[in-house]
Amino acid sequence: MLLFGVAVMSLVGAWGLFVVVSNGGVWGTTNQGQFVLPPMTADDVALTDEQGHGFAPDEVWWLWVVEPGACEQQCQHALRQLRQLHVLLNKDAVRIRRAFLTSADRLAVSAWLHEQYPQLVRLTGSLSKLSRGVYIVDPIGNLVLWYPLIDAGSPVLDDLKRLLKVSQIG
Repeated sequence: MLLFGVAVMSLVGAWGLFVVVSNGGVWGTTNQGQFVLPPMTADDVALTDEQGHGFAPDEVWWLWVVEPGACEQQCQHALRQLRQLHVLLNKDAVRIRRAFLTSADRLAVSAWLHEQYPQLVRLTGSLSKLSRGVYIVDPIGNLVLWYPLIDAGSPVLDDLKRLLKVSQIG
């Protein structure tokens, strides 16, 4: 009876664990951002820089701040957070680049960005497919995770550290 009880208990425990996990209970994904669904690549957005050259991922991870309109308070806060995040990455900072994506008519208006953030790459493109916020883009050009502008600090840092640790690319 004892052997039968142990077998039944392990089956019931396994079934309970399955139910908890499948309902998104205690164990789920560990990322804090939202996966970009449907999957998109940088080519889908058709980005160009200030000189009109096309965007190439160039084997580094990218942090994009997407703001189709004027970069107001939340956008500016996100840019500050990402600059601080870049410093916090320490030795992995060379594996990351930052970019600001806006519509073509707003690129000239954002000239103050060049003064405040000289390392920030400014890009334009068809942003209709992208939501306003922060994106993590892998070295191949796949958009991986999305965050609202207000979550541009610690959640992005945690997920980015994890991605850099397990990544075999970039």
